[in-house]
Amino acid sequence: MINQKTGTLYFIPVTLGEDNITKVLPAEVVSIAQQLDEFIVENEKTARHFLSTIKHSKPIRELLLKPLNEHTSDKELPALLSSLIAGKDVGLMSEAGCPGIADPGAKLAALAHQKGIRVTPLVGPSSILLSLMASGLNGQRFTFLGYLPSDKAARVIQLKEIEKRSKLQETQIFIETPYRNQHMLEDILNTCNGETRVCIACNISCSDELIITKRVKEWKTAVLPDLHKKPTVFLLLA
Repeated sequence: MINQKTGTLYFIPVTLGEDNITKVLPAEVVSIAQQLDEFIVENEKTARHFLSTIKHSKPIRELLLKPLNEHTSDKELPALLSSLIAGKDVGLMSEAGCPGIADPGAKLAALAHQKGIRVTPLVGPSSILLSLMASGLNGQRFTFLGYLPSDKAARVIQLKEIEKRSKLQETQIFIETPYRNQHMLEDILNTCNGETRVCIACNISCSDELIITKRVKEWKTAVLPDLHKKPTVFLLLA
């Protein structure tokens, strides 16, 4: 049950690029973010830049930013909710895209529910759903796998399992650390069957957005895109 005396934890989406805020974020989302003065953020530098870009009503230096990232321990989470328990609204932001999806914010949301704190997601860019929408692959059945193993041998083994699972007509969606994107693409093309369809969705919602779906055998004869250090989503369907 939600405790009406607590504040609301707003999950605020952050644009995937710097020049497209008005195109991908509804005015209401920007308005809510502008009214908050306390935020829980994955990356303080990115958060300050975003808040500056949306022309927050207060000087950025006066805003309270509390870090929540992969280094935050579970025992530190309750302290992040202190202002909410006291009745204050707080915003949560990922480094990019929607918080709570492949993001440390998920644990905080779970704890907030336990404490009776209202969690309100705001509309914004989700690279996972946007890539699926444009891929032409099965949007009725799909699985998001997050990051695959960084070890090449383990990654190849999982790619084979993923391809096998996709034969049930279930689109498999996964991501990689941007500086390893090219290695991921090479492993996909060297591991999967020639008829398997692979969608590469890169820099989604940005001015240089690239979303292309081809069969593995077609990718092998094409000029491969440069994915190095560019946020990319991979989708696969046998």
